[in-house]
This record gives sequence, structure tokens and C-alpha cells, in this order.
Amino acid sequence: MMGHTLAEKIIMKNTGLADLHPGDLVTVTPDRAVVHDIYTKSLYEKLMEMGFEKAMYPERLIIFHDHLNPACLPTDPDSLSYGYKLRDKYHVGHFHASGGICHQLIPELGYGKPGEILLCTDSHTTTAGGVGCFGTGIGYTEMAYLWGTGKLWLRVPSSIKVRIEGKIPSNVYSKDIILRVLGDLRAAGGTYRSLEFTGSAVESLSVDSRLTISNMVVECGAKAGLFAADEKTAAYCKMPYESISWVKADEDAVYERELFYQAEDLVPVVACPPHVDNIRPLSEVEGVKVDQVCLGSCTNGRLEDLEEAAKILKGRHIAEDLKFIVAPASASIMEEAVKRGWIQTFVEAGALVTPPYCSFCEGRTMALMGDGEVMLGTNNRNFLGRFGSAKAKAYLASPAVAAATAVKGVITDPAHL
Repeated sequence: MMGHTLAEKIIMKNTGLADLHPGDLVTVTPDRAVVHDIYTKSLYEKLMEMGFEKAMYPERLIIFHDHLNPACLPTDPDSLSYGYKLRDKYHVGHFHASGGICHQLIPELGYGKPGEILLCTDSHTTTAGGVGCFGTGIGYTEMAYLWGTGKLWLRVPSSIKVRIEGKIPSNVYSKDIILRVLGDLRAAGGTYRSLEFTGSAVESLSVDSRLTISNMVVECGAKAGLFAADEKTAAYCKMPYESISWVKADEDAVYERELFYQAEDLVPVVACPPHVDNIRPLSEVEGVKVDQVCLGSCTNGRLEDLEEAAKILKGRHIAEDLKFIVAPASASIMEEAVKRGWIQTFVEAGALVTPPYCSFCEGRTMALMGDGEVMLGTNNRNFLGRFGSAKAKAYLASPAVAAATAVKGVITDPAHL
């Protein structure tokens, strides 16, 4: 019997199967089932339609209000009220009316653990793969069935190994790494695959950086984006390493293909409009004028992201006529950033700091643009029309590039400040 990928091993652990292969259909019992406020009303109505009056495993259920709270559209309060209805009727084990973005809170609060399976009604659930948790998105119809039965079918994905060896240059960040991978795989190149990251450069990454990479694998269609558990994972998840040391691929695992990168060859890159996979070196787009810079989101709203930007912005002010929005990913991150003086730095630089929620990234609040306007953000998508006018343009880059761009008012390499 051949070895197994990390995705296969996690699914085998959950199902109790001794062997499986890509394409196999299996029934899993997810460790967590998560819904956020956009889908609370639809989930409630679907549960009623299916006749589920009770949840099979209420202690495994989690509800987050992170997209619509604070409400900005007339229908938002109705969706939020359905969150409370679901909580009360189905005795939901964990409910968060505020506190931050679900994809940050899932690993931060220990909901997504190494070796577990977590399903959520959002495509960026892949973020949990940064701590070795098989996290993936599903629709509200599937979620209703999962709440009612505790189980769901899953097709075992084939896997792509992304191996990065060497020492990552000081001007290259996790955002540059995942954008480079997306540029090579393109928008559909990872469809229903598990992207599994390995190599000496990957081992050097912090958990925050791994979460950033896993967050964006869905932009090439991936089912999951997984990192093996190590001592850093154990410390982050507050677990003994011995209990999760199995969360890694077998040495003789069979992969569909492998992408190899020499870390020293990586350079800062930018995703250019109108697609996330339209990747160009930062050096080729320097000087493009921007009207708005957005720092944060579930992709790059963590402490190391805010720290990198604050170091660049300390003692500086944003460019004239520029809108600069900062959105920490969770309340605890906001609190710590306040303690460390970074929020003060952003405010003094001229930023608008939002509550910790989906903010500008969801294209509903805070950052809508008009015809011809240009944004550079650290979020995960730059689709046409996502941020208001379909005639506006959005670029995606690292927090360091975002901070330097906010200072100059044009896309800027931090080394050139």
C-alpha cells in the first residue's frame, strides 16, 4: 500500500478507513460545522424545509456574525436575527455576535485543530489548513443536512505538493508566495485539489503566514490548503506536539503534481486587475496611482501584518487625497495592536481603523469605489465590481507594499521609501 497525502490521512482518521484514494466518495463526521450571518436565514429556512427540528451534534455547531455586523443594508438586521433564532432553537454550542472574522477566530479560538475536519458556509474556510485542519466551504443546503444528521459526503481530493526550499528573502512575504503559486496554477488549476505546502522555507514560516497562504488557495479552486503540524502549530494551538505529530503526509505519498520553488528566487509580486491570478512582479507596476489602500481582512489582518505596516508608517503620513482603511482580523488582535501602539501609529498616519469584521473585503461597506478609482489591498479578491463600480480597479499585495503605497499614493516598493 502506497503512502498517503495529508488530506487523505485526515479523512482516513475521521472515517476510520485504512485506505482510500483520490476520487473515492466517503461519509465524514465533521468536527465542526460553522455558519456566518450571510447564510443564517437561508440555513434556518432549509432546516425547516428538511424537517430537522434538532441538531445531531449541537456542541459542534458555531455561528459567527462577521459579515453583516455592524449592519449597513436594510436586510442585514433580519439576517442577524436569524442567527439568534438558530442559536436558541438548535442549542448551538458556540455563538459569536462580534469579535472578528470567522476565518481568524476559528484557529485563534481553537475551533479548527490539527487533523480535524471543519466545514463552513464560506469559501475561505481553507484558512484552517494553516494549522493542519482540513477546512473547506460548503453551501447552506449541505450545512442544513450536516446540522440535522451530523454527517456529509466528501469526495477525496487529489493533491498538489508545493515545495519551497531555501531561505525566504527579507522583502518577500507569505502574500507574495501564495500570489506566485496562484499565478502559476491559474484560477482553475487547483480545482478540488488539496494544496500541500512543504520544504525548508515553508517550515520557517510563522503560523500567521501559513494562515495567509491557506486562506487564498481557494482562488485557484482548491478544496484545502494544508500545512503539516509542527512545534509552531502545537504552540499556537496549545496542544502537545506528540498528539498531533501524525498530521503530516507520508514520505511516499502520491501527488498529482509538484510545484517547486527556490526561496531565494522569489520576489515581491502584485495581483493586478481584474483577476487574482494576474500576477506581475512589483517592479513592473510601481508608480501606478491609487486612490485607496486597504490593510487587513482575514488574509492579512493578523498581528505580524499590522506590525510590518506599522514599522513602515511610524512617523510618516499617508499621501494627500488618499483613503487608507485598516481592519484587524479579530478583537484580540485589535486589543494587542492597541497595546503595542500600532493602532495609534495608523491613526496618526491618517488611517480609518474599522471594527474587526469583514469590512472592505466583502465589498459591502467602508471601501466602495467610484468609476475610475484604484485600490491596493491586502485582501484576497480583486474581481470587477466587488468594490463598487465595475469601472474601478483593485490590486492585491503584501502589508508592507500596502503601507509604502499609502505613504506615496502610488504602488511602491517599501525599499524605495
